[in-house]
Order: sequence, then C-alpha cells, then structure tokens
Amino acid sequence: MAYRSITDILKGTLVMVLAGGQGERLYPLTKDRAKPAVPFAGTYRIIDFALSNCLNSGLRKVSVLTQYKSDSLDRHIRLGWNILNPELGEWIETRPPQLRMSGDWYLGTAHAIYQNIYALERLRPDHVLVLSGDHVYHMDYSLMLAQHVERGADLTVACIERSLAEAAGRLGVISVDPDRQAVRFEEKPAEPEPISGRDDACLCSMGIYAFQTEKLVRRVIEDAKRPGTHDFARDVLPAMIEAGDRVFAYPFPGGYWRDIGTLDVYWETHMDLLSPDSPLDLYGDEWPIRGRSFSNPPAAVWTAGAAPDALESRLHNSLICRGAVIRGADVTESIVGPGVRIGGGSRLERSLIMEGTSVGRNAVIKKAIVDKSNVIPDGARIGVDQAWDHRHFAVSDGGVVVIPKAMPFPTS
Repeated sequence: MAYRSITDILKGTLVMVLAGGQGERLYPLTKDRAKPAVPFAGTYRIIDFALSNCLNSGLRKVSVLTQYKSDSLDRHIRLGWNILNPELGEWIETRPPQLRMSGDWYLGTAHAIYQNIYALERLRPDHVLVLSGDHVYHMDYSLMLAQHVERGADLTVACIERSLAEAAGRLGVISVDPDRQAVRFEEKPAEPEPISGRDDACLCSMGIYAFQTEKLVRRVIEDAKRPGTHDFARDVLPAMIEAGDRVFAYPFPGGYWRDIGTLDVYWETHMDLLSPDSPLDLYGDEWPIRGRSFSNPPAAVWTAGAAPDALESRLHNSLICRGAVIRGADVTESIVGPGVRIGGGSRLERSLIMEGTSVGRNAVIKKAIVDKSNVIPDGARIGVDQAWDHRHFAVSDGGVVVIPKAMPFPTS
C-alpha cells in the first residue's frame, strides 16, 4: 500500500497496550490493582506514559488489554482518558479477554493478541503497534512507524543499548546486520551477544513492536497451535527471524526508559525524578504526560504551633501534590501524594507517600513506599529498625519498606 504521509500511516495503525500481567514482583502494590494502574509520581498511573506517548505521537486508536485485578485500571481509563471521540474514529478503550478463540484467559503477550484477532479482522488496520503498559519513558512512535513502513518490515522492534552486565539474565538481546535487520534474538541470555565492533554493550528489546497486521495474525495463530509460553519475546520474535521474516531493529533515539518490574526499580525511578536535572522531564510542554486530574485545593506548607515553639516546614528536592498539607515537617527527596497530611515534627526521607495517607506528629519515614489511605500514628518509625520492618511489612531486596493500601498500623 502506498502512503502519502505519516498521517496516513498513523490513521492506519491500531495500538494494543498489554496491561493484563499480575505484577507479582510489585506486590503488595499490586495486591488490589494491575501493575499498569500502580500510582506513579503522585499524580499519574504507570500506564499514563504509554498512553501519553500515543497521543503525543498522533495515534488515536488505542485498545488496552486488561485481565488481572482490572477494576482500578478500568476506572482510571474511563475517568481519566475519555477524551477522544469514537464518532471520529478515535478511542482509548479497555478490552478484557474475549474468549472467542479459546476458553483460556490471556496466557502470554502473543496469546493476548491472538484472543483479539476478531478486533483486527473487524477494524482491519494496516499496522499494529504493541506496547507494554508498565514502562516509564517518552517516545515518538511515529518515527518508528515511519521506519517500519519505509523498510517494508513485517516487524520492527524498538531497541536500546545496555551494558552487558545490566542485560545479562534481565533483557532480551537482538543481533542485527549493518542494515539493522535482525539475525538473532535471545530472551534474557546469561551471556548477551555484544553489538558488532563493541565489547561493552548489547542491543536490547524494549518490548515495543510494530507489526504488519496480516503477518502478525498469521504468526500468533501459528504460535497458539504450538506448546510454549505464547510470548512475543520467547516464542514469536525468534520464530519470525528463523522463518526469514523481515524483522528490523529501531534504535531508541535516546532518553530515559525504565521497565517497572520490581519494587526496587519502582522506587529508584521515583528517586530519579527528584533532581533539578532529572532524566525524565514531567514539566516540558512539548511532550506532556497526562492522567486523571484531581480537584483538590492547592498544596499547603505551614508552620506548626506558635512562637517560640513553632516548627517550620522544610522541603528539599521533593514533589508535593495538590491537596497535600505539611505542618512543621521535614520532607527530603520524597513524593507527597494528593490529599496527604503530615504532622508537625515528622521527617520524611527518600520516601513515597500515596494519596489520602495521614502521617501523625514526630514520625520518621525513611526509604519507604506508603500506599494509599494509610494512617501512620504519632511517633511511628518506618525504615529505622530493620528487624521491626521485616516483621511487619514487605521489604524489597534493596531495603525499601512497603506498606500496603489501608493497612492497620501494627501496635507491637
């Protein structure tokens, strides 16, 4: 098919966002919600980055494939992303398992697309862009789709350079020829193959795929008939390369990208935000990240008590969301979510306090994630006594203390 412009390409592209994973490594944040619905930076959900990238790239046909604990995610999409007009052929919608092709739920990333072949046959897009709903990054997908069409590719895989040590056992590694056509792919190899002519880095898949639709349908049907994990990275991508399909790498043009796969990565990504020189810019007008808006009043930072015993609030490299009230507390390298209350004499260090949580007076919270709607009592100590934290809360491998949503605070 001949395209007159990038606009034609974008109009002929359907986006499918994979948002049905259980998110076991983010537990207890995923105790009551899907991983893409986990709050991020106080104001957003993780999935808001993929959806914002779509809108900023000019993509207006987006299906979010949901499955486990999808209520929170469904509500967020319905209330925060009902901004497109289906009468104009544009939408952002959620799609649970349809059970049309089999009686199973989504068994893997490729199987999720297989379950939605009916939608592809009905909508008949020229291309399908498959995204993960749990990555944090800025990316113009239109540039990737333009290369995809120009090369006549069956599949284009967005890729990023990573050190061999960082990729080993964690990321899928793709090997390409001088024209960037894929010749090999290994999912999470123990010894990644370095980039040709280099000995310090490899080319890793970002889990972002642009498919020619007919080829995608054919390959996921074939995959569904074979035993396996029914996963794009483990099964479909290697099979396509072996079959001689035109598979190309698209180099990520630079910038920040994180796969929010663990509690430690989740916490580290937030810490990356808390610098004037943050690698992830949430404030630029050129690439806005949107989400569900809050109608809370402005944040307030007060002095607690009367002179001469007044406690002044002190903030350092922190993000304070709408409706938060800080009274005579110290907040250092932390994120205070919407409607949070922090009492006098309390101290927050390198922590995330989510929406609607109340922190009493003279509490200390260090290197912690406190989920929504918690009540932290006066004098509480979190992240101070390692043995006590391990006894009462979840603690990540990196030592981040995690308090689940609305958890009764332990008294002993």
